[in-house]
Amino acid sequence: MRDLVVTENITLDGVVAPMDGWFDPGAQDEDLVAANAEHRRAADALVLGRVTYEEFAGYWPAQVDDPTGIAGYLDRVAKYVVSARLQRADWANTTILRGPVEEDLAALKQAPGADIVVTGSASLARSLVPTGLVDVFRLFVYPVVQGHGRRRFGEHTAADLTLVDGRTFRSGVVLLEYRPKTGAR
Repeated sequence: MRDLVVTENITLDGVVAPMDGWFDPGAQDEDLVAANAEHRRAADALVLGRVTYEEFAGYWPAQVDDPTGIAGYLDRVAKYVVSARLQRADWANTTILRGPVEEDLAALKQAPGADIVVTGSASLARSLVPTGLVDVFRLFVYPVVQGHGRRRFGEHTAADLTLVDGRTFRSGVVLLEYRPKTGAR
């Protein structure tokens, strides 16, 4: 079965909304770029909420000289947009998932392939925590305290997790990877 990986860029105080310029995908140190490339090689599907999809589709296809490799990856990867309202998705390799999201993602996990990544998509990612579908939480923690903004985990979110990997990058960013404890839901 494929792993469903929730990947987030997050501040030290848990904010995922990249306000005030703390996150720039093009301004990362070499080690961080290499780690992201490693993760992309391990994944062949990307799941996004409608808002994140529209933001990505409006930005990434225009990035023709992207030294990070993100633009090329996003053009070729199978993209799934969870949305009841989106009428059409014109970005190559995009499928709209109308739900129920738990059934759609359970079916994707059962299909042959590599990792399935959910990135950004704060509401979608938060809604997946209690479903038991998430296999890995991959948090890139930036050495910034935002003080306000949308947080990764909501007030009533509960998850029992085990740290399975941790890396520190020259930029001060720390990658923390967690798996749900066996039997935890």
